[in-house]
Amino acid sequence: MIKKLVLVFIAFIAIQSYAQQGTASPYSFYGIGTLKFKGTVENRSMGGLSIYTDSIHLNLRNPASYATQNLGSIPFNGESRPVKYSVGGSQSSLNFKSNSSSDKASSTTFDYMALSIPIGKFGVGFGLLPYTSVGYKLENVNSSGGLLNKFRGEGGVNKVYVGVGYLLTKNLSIGADVSYNFGNIQNSIIEYAYDSEGNPLLYQSRESNRSDLSGINFNLGLTYKTMINEHYEFVSGITYTPESNLTSNNQRTFSTISINSSTGTEFELNSFETDLDALGLKQTSLTLPSKFSIGAGIGKPRLWFVGAEYTIQNTSKFFNPLFSSLTTSYENASTYSLGGFYIPQYNSFNSYLKRVVYRAGLHYENTGLIINNESINEFGISFGLGLPVGDLFSNANLGLEIGKRGTTNGNLIQENFVNFQISLSLNDRWFQKRRYD
Repeated sequence: MIKKLVLVFIAFIAIQSYAQQGTASPYSFYGIGTLKFKGTVENRSMGGLSIYTDSIHLNLRNPASYATQNLGSIPFNGESRPVKYSVGGSQSSLNFKSNSSSDKASSTTFDYMALSIPIGKFGVGFGLLPYTSVGYKLENVNSSGGLLNKFRGEGGVNKVYVGVGYLLTKNLSIGADVSYNFGNIQNSIIEYAYDSEGNPLLYQSRESNRSDLSGINFNLGLTYKTMINEHYEFVSGITYTPESNLTSNNQRTFSTISINSSTGTEFELNSFETDLDALGLKQTSLTLPSKFSIGAGIGKPRLWFVGAEYTIQNTSKFFNPLFSSLTTSYENASTYSLGGFYIPQYNSFNSYLKRVVYRAGLHYENTGLIINNESINEFGISFGLGLPVGDLFSNANLGLEIGKRGTTNGNLIQENFVNFQISLSLNDRWFQKRRYD
């Protein structure tokens, strides 16, 4: 067990040291950034499907899974369910396309670190993961190609959570978790000025904003699974996240700057801080909308599973009083997910490939963001492998996701993305009863 914890720690440090920016999407300019997927590589490789639960894989989206019994799952000898711990990260490659230009970007991010411990009919889970991410560099030019504005942003909101699940019956479990959200978002806008001949002036103006965010939210879950007959198993799940609030402590500074034309380095000459208290914007409250998901599927234990899930989020209620735009609004978001897995022979001794878990899925999402009267949608297909490592069914998980977000209509940007994910999902027994002759 100690060796596995060390392995998780090393993987966590490696991902953290390499991860520099959680996103490069221009759509992270809006709201509090791009929402990060709350789930494991296993979930993401099945189109975001999160209804399947068993005794050897973590499920970060449904707290009822902490108490999932190993019924219909890979059986363990002995009387204890395993402790589950996992760490994951991802690399994204983005191609941007508009009606007039194209560009490329990439980002690397730490996705989650989580642990689940069984205690009788209860299960306890806790972990750390990003909730939103901001990372953009945008430019606005005039008809002759001269810079009008330069926009930059970074930061995001992280989430640390603790939850508990309870096994009501051998088929039904419920759970709840509480999350503390924290982080900051920093952005700046440079406005360029020109003389009568179209040459940039020596001095430009810059607006800098910083918001420190914090708040608590809850998530409730239920899972139900039963054998339909001696061969097939029915699995279902429901989650509900009530509406909550984030407190935002804000700062805004205006500066006069000089920009080195060769390197782009900015030199601040003078600055002053805006009295946001007088505007009622020093401390603001942001609404995190409620979310509901429901899904179901069918499969043959230890062999295959296929399921579907629907999620709706009340994002039409989101409003940020510090930043508003006449061209931006919000509608309710929704996601459709379809996916599953296949294991040729989970207990094969002579073929490693037969013990590999093969996953695939697809998803379609209306993000809830409307820009220039265009809804920003996303579509993706995903594939994954669960590679057995060591004993007790621990595994390394690889995932690949290909898709697109946004549109070129309304003078907007379409993102074509390729995401690669990797995680370690490890299992051990901490409370096993020992038997001696």
